[in-house]
Amino acid sequence: MRLITQTFPGGAVLTGWVRGRIDSCPAFDVRPAVVILPGGGYEYCSQRESEPVVMQFLAAGYQAFVLEYSVMEQARDWHPMQDAARALAWVRKNAADLNTDPDRIAVCGFSAGGHLAASTAILWDAEPVQQALGGDRGLNRPNAVILGYPVITSGAFAHQGSIDRVAGDDPALRQTFSLEQRVRPGLPPFFIWHTVADELVPVENSMLLAAALRKNQVPFELHLFAGGHHGMSLCTAEVHDANPHNAHWFALCREWLDDVFDYHPGPHGGSEPAPAPHGC
Repeated sequence: MRLITQTFPGGAVLTGWVRGRIDSCPAFDVRPAVVILPGGGYEYCSQRESEPVVMQFLAAGYQAFVLEYSVMEQARDWHPMQDAARALAWVRKNAADLNTDPDRIAVCGFSAGGHLAASTAILWDAEPVQQALGGDRGLNRPNAVILGYPVITSGAFAHQGSIDRVAGDDPALRQTFSLEQRVRPGLPPFFIWHTVADELVPVENSMLLAAALRKNQVPFELHLFAGGHHGMSLCTAEVHDANPHNAHWFALCREWLDDVFDYHPGPHGGSEPAPAPHGC
């Protein structure tokens, strides 16, 4: 396995854990990838939603990356969206060296990172994003989107801190970043999970997005858990939020993503046995 880092204009840093080729596992020389965008209200990038999540996707047979994107004052003027676009384009452009399938790259975001992840799919062709890509225009669209308790709306159910960080007092920008209003046909499939009891980012954020995806015939899967507070990450003891029921979100997500990518590496990232011939 290789640990790689790539720094982009503005200082965003992509860290990748890249599994190599194994002679005895030739079917998995080239793997799908997940680019993880931690939450933190566009004020910081949460460690609890970074490396622990990477390890789970690695175990599931995926290449895994974490992006430390622009936050605080640097979160304005589309900078985080440009960071994420550059990261996705870089992974796709360097897919051969990264043992990655360029047509099976997912983005996974939590909370404000969920807003950013959803933006990579919904606003992928926005002019400020495409301008930042230069010769890599168009390489930034993800093939699947995974969202944990995401910030979505700038309306009545907004997490105002996140929206304030990316849009300030600009009414047009606040509307642009109200993502449920920007959904359109032809987007990649979404997996969304949220807790109904979320006290910080209301569950209506995910419900508004799901309704918009449904209206525009975009494939999605939505899981709502009754209990649990905001920011539970993997819902395990490792991230100090053990909740065995809510922790099922990752297995559900992994099964969903395997189906979306037609990729079935087995429960621990190894190859599944070939099916027995009919009649045996």
